[in-house]
Amino acid sequence: MNGDATFLGMPAFPANAAVAVRDSQLRYNLRKATHTIRGKRAAAVGELPDWAELRRAGKEIKDHTLRNLERYLVRMEEAVTAAGGHVHWAADAAEANRIVADLVKATGETSVVKVKSMATQEIGLNEALELEGITAYETDLAELIVQLGDDRPSHILVPAIHRNRAEIREIFRERMADWGRAAPEDLTDDPRALAEAARLHLRERFLSTRVAISGANFMIADTGTLVVLESEGNGRMCLTLPETLISVVGIEKLLPSWQDLEVFLQLLPRSSTGERMNPYTSTWTGAVEGQEFHLVLLDNGRTNVLADEIGRQALRCIRCSACLNVCPVYERAGGHAYGSVYPGPIGAILTPQLRGTASKLDASLPYASTLCGACFDACPVAIDIPEVLVHLRGKVRHARVERLGMRAAGWVFNRPARLARAQRLGGRLRRFVPGRLPGPLSAWTDTRDIPDIPPESFRDWWDRTDGGVQ
Repeated sequence: MNGDATFLGMPAFPANAAVAVRDSQLRYNLRKATHTIRGKRAAAVGELPDWAELRRAGKEIKDHTLRNLERYLVRMEEAVTAAGGHVHWAADAAEANRIVADLVKATGETSVVKVKSMATQEIGLNEALELEGITAYETDLAELIVQLGDDRPSHILVPAIHRNRAEIREIFRERMADWGRAAPEDLTDDPRALAEAARLHLRERFLSTRVAISGANFMIADTGTLVVLESEGNGRMCLTLPETLISVVGIEKLLPSWQDLEVFLQLLPRSSTGERMNPYTSTWTGAVEGQEFHLVLLDNGRTNVLADEIGRQALRCIRCSACLNVCPVYERAGGHAYGSVYPGPIGAILTPQLRGTASKLDASLPYASTLCGACFDACPVAIDIPEVLVHLRGKVRHARVERLGMRAAGWVFNRPARLARAQRLGGRLRRFVPGRLPGPLSAWTDTRDIPDIPPESFRDWWDRTDGGVQ
């Protein structure tokens, strides 16, 4: 993921989180927003007596598709081509960015409008286009706030969740004119006033821009249809008005048929926005009259994830953000601490698999969790995030002193007699155990409380009392 330039050079998650948790305003914004979404989701899910069956169906459909991905990708390409569209294959971020930039330059245009797309954020498309002299305008309200504020997204569903209304008002007043129509001088922080300022600003952009870039929530292999779910109508404007539409979509977004889509049109809205149905569900197949269509199928590490029998379940993700809204770590640290466009629990397992664990940041992400399991319970496609986190922790290359410590612990635990002797020794020397270990070992005790060592082990107590009989 060499296109993810926005986040390169960030320190490891513990350092990022330590700064974030000291920001009381950030914690308040996150707590208020996540609890509100969490409550709406619980009410919407509670309406369906067959939610467990829908969840199981979503998991099985995704698993089937991933097992047969090469077959469905070929079918998707054939269907899109038959419908007048053009299909491009991108192995990585650099190739995808080059394809999109060339397509835009071929039109002679120097600006594009965008539907909210995590795939294009993943590859750093906006920055790549800027280097080619092309300006990308975000049209989703939260993405617009992030772009105007020279900020980074911090949530999958609500990228500006870390901002409150007063902050948004100031961003609009100070920066909106730099990107087009200025905000009204008398703009207040009333939600309706902010929405109206954004609507007027974006309307001019929609009517004057001839190229649009989108992602897709789903692709239907049988017919070559792409599906976008959104709540504001900006997506519909981007998908229909421009003369050229370019969609950059991860290869895992495939579904075999329309019948499969029916399951996800129930799972996704309830899990993401707490609604029975999205206000805008747009579908298109190939090129339509007056518009040229290009589909860029993005790998960028996904086939590597697919090769991991445990980690591949991360590719089931439908980007609903339910795991973020129930995660106690995300609620306190926020999305920026993860250093990725995929924050929260799903980011902690998806990002290290896509990017690798060479950097300190990526190596720390599998540890950005308490393993409480709330994310697994909330996931509409039953991704066992704690299982993958533990699996990835085993792959991370640890410091030499930590490896030696684990090797010593393994030697002790491998034989009951050794463990018994270690427990007796620990009980006798418990008064001399320091509260903080010296040197490099302090990194372990600085983030954990060492429990009190009892004077007698359970094993010895059991032997002494004959199985607890006094």
